[in-house]
Amino acid sequence: MKKQIFTYLVLIFAAANLSFAQRIKDVAYLNGKSTEQLIGYGLVVGLAGTGDSYRSSFTIQSVTSMLQRLGITVPQIDLKTKNVAAVMVTANLNGNLKAGAEFDVVVSSLGDATSLQGGTLLMTPLNGMNDQGFGFAQGSVSVGGFDINTSSGNRVSRNHTLAGRVPRGGTLKESFSGSDFDPAEVSVFLKEPDFTTAQNIANALNTQFGSNAAMAQDAAEVRVAIPQERQNNLIAFYSELENLTVAVDDIARVVLNERTGTIVSGQSVRIQPVTITHGSLNINIRNFPIISQPNAFSQGRTVAMNNQIPTVQQDSTNTVAIQGASNVQEVAAALNSLKVSPRDIIAIFQALKEAGALMAELIVM
Repeated sequence: MKKQIFTYLVLIFAAANLSFAQRIKDVAYLNGKSTEQLIGYGLVVGLAGTGDSYRSSFTIQSVTSMLQRLGITVPQIDLKTKNVAAVMVTANLNGNLKAGAEFDVVVSSLGDATSLQGGTLLMTPLNGMNDQGFGFAQGSVSVGGFDINTSSGNRVSRNHTLAGRVPRGGTLKESFSGSDFDPAEVSVFLKEPDFTTAQNIANALNTQFGSNAAMAQDAAEVRVAIPQERQNNLIAFYSELENLTVAVDDIARVVLNERTGTIVSGQSVRIQPVTITHGSLNINIRNFPIISQPNAFSQGRTVAMNNQIPTVQQDSTNTVAIQGASNVQEVAAALNSLKVSPRDIIAIFQALKEAGALMAELIVM
């Protein structure tokens, strides 16, 4: 048995330390705009023996009810559902969509099916929060992968095949009852509340539409008074408002994913002057089999023993001093000079935060 801790060269990709300007429509939305969520229960048919088993009783009941509506009566005991899977169908829609619009739906297995590959979603009603029906979904399910099992127990798979999409499979039959816009005033709501960004939006609107047109109410809302001469064409005003560019302020943040070893740093991350010392440890365990063979006619038995001898080797300790890093590139260059693995860098970032040297919010996933 051999156990080693390997060392990899890690690169952290970061943007330059710039203040990015974005359109208001990319960072905020207007009041009256909403997102509607729809849900439905349906059946996927045409599977190659990868559907729900007899243990998923609700699938059998659903197939029986569907056939009865079609004028066919079949005892549940005679139904085999290996080519059918019960699924939940979901969709997130823009509240401004009108009747007749087509949209994508997500199909997710509800029972114990093993794959939805090659299946077809039967017509499924889609309802809103108040159990009001808004549309239907039907079509071929695209899973973007495969999952092949053999009788000998071998398996070859790619991606997740128990959830897929039906591109343009949903049809909206009834428009959503959206709230009407006030012709004299509109509010801009930030997707990520921030006082600095809210004030930047208010300043940009005042520059474009007049000094008293907009005022930031809090970190999430900017209230805009629509000029009287623009009230006869609100759509043009909203379009002009949404396309104004503003400087968006961001939070200094470092996101660490311990499961995958992924590290993502924001552009505003700073590190105070600090010294980092790192050394890696290599552990080797070698097997030396020892066999004890008895003498002839001794009535003994052969005994085998596995003698394991561990050896430990510690690499030379690396030390790097950071005299204050002004951007992420300098942080990445300093950590890369240690030639440590992603998981070691995660530990280093956590230690930097504990030492008070990391000027950023640390998020561990």
